Amino acid sequence: MIDHAVEYVRGNVHTNSIESFWSVLKRTLGGTYVAPRPWHLQRYLDEQIFRFNARESTDGPRFCEVVKGIEGKRITYKELIAK
Repeated sequence: MIDHAVEYVRGNVHTNSIESFWSVLKRTLGGTYVAPRPWHLQRYLDEQIFRFNARESTDGPRFCEVVKGIEGKRITYKELIAK
C-alpha cells in the first residue's frame, strides 16, 4: 500500500499501471457497456485484463491470441442470459 501523501514511487514499485487499469475498467463499464449485469462482471473483467495485457501488441498477434483463447469454449445464449 502506498500513501500518496508521502510518495508515489518506491524504487521500481509504483501504482500507475493498476490505477490506469481501474480507470479504463470503470470508464468501460460506465460507457461502453451501458447496463452491465453483475453476473457477467467476470467476463467484462477478463476482457479488460486481456486488453490491458495485450496493449503493446499489434493487431495480428493479438487476434491470434484471441482465436487460441476461444478454442474449445462455447457459451450458448441460454447460458449467457441465465442468472
